[in-house]
Amino acid sequence: MLNRILEWLVWHLLVACVIFAFVITIAAQNRSARKHKTRPAQPSPEKTASTTATVAEAEIIGKQIKFADGSTITADEVWKQGEDTWYRTGGVAQRVAREVRSVEPIREAAKPVDNPAKASTPAENSKPSGPDSFWILLKGGARMKVDDVAELDDGTWYRRGNVSMFLERDRIDRIERESTLAAAEKPGWKQRDWTTGNGQIDTLIRTNGTRFGVDPYLVFCVIEHESHFHARAMSPKGARGLMQLMPGTAARFGVRRPFDPAQNIFGGTQYLKELLGMFGGRLDLALASYNAGEGAVLKYGRTVPPYRETRDYVKRVTGRYRADEKDSPEKPSPSPR
Repeated sequence: MLNRILEWLVWHLLVACVIFAFVITIAAQNRSARKHKTRPAQPSPEKTASTTATVAEAEIIGKQIKFADGSTITADEVWKQGEDTWYRTGGVAQRVAREVRSVEPIREAAKPVDNPAKASTPAENSKPSGPDSFWILLKGGARMKVDDVAELDDGTWYRRGNVSMFLERDRIDRIERESTLAAAEKPGWKQRDWTTGNGQIDTLIRTNGTRFGVDPYLVFCVIEHESHFHARAMSPKGARGLMQLMPGTAARFGVRRPFDPAQNIFGGTQYLKELLGMFGGRLDLALASYNAGEGAVLKYGRTVPPYRETRDYVKRVTGRYRADEKDSPEKPSPSPR
């Protein structure tokens, strides 16, 4: 009996020892885990300094057009004119006749800036800005920006970067400094605020006016009278779109979709440019021709035809365009000759 009691006590003592050892082990592991709990790594001073350096934003210096056939073209500027893609290289703009796969920007190589705070602060002894660039304005409305020019009797040498080229005199309209051109891009143009209420149409008017040498505000006034800025407008006589182009006029200036604002304004502005040139910058005769056709103006000896509609049209559009010139003795042409 005594032996059984002793065996029972020894057995339970062993079990108690095992349980006690297990509890001690678990407690030790918990203390170790709390002691060595992971903390956020602190970057070293060297790493912090290296990550502080930033990369200057790379400037876009051109565009690359990639075609479906795998070939590419590098251009200064690329834009959409309706469904057509146009590009400009130097001062010459051309329409793309092939299928375009993509247009990607070309950027300068990025330059590291070790100390952004210092880089963003102008140096106390900074060098004065360099000389103005020049704009060569070509006959026909194209223009190109160059770094330097040297005019000769038979033409002009111009430099762009490290490349120098010669341009014949008969291709040049005039040469202007950039600051002068920016101050007044076209003499006599109306420097006033206006909007059609549609930012896209405003941009098309300004872009085409500048491209073809017609005051954008004149284009605005013509569109306002012709269609009240309704792109789908159509007259009983068949004139269509914002500038109310007749089918023959639209075809003459390559407008295949007259209800497309981009193509319509593109063709209508060219037509205004042609009429202003035909009649020596005479706004009344150009507008009369736009309304009744240049043939009617020529038929009546280069005067406004005696049609009530045409005379009312000229009066209204001219009055709107020159509303602020009532007290001015000079009324400049909307398009330089």
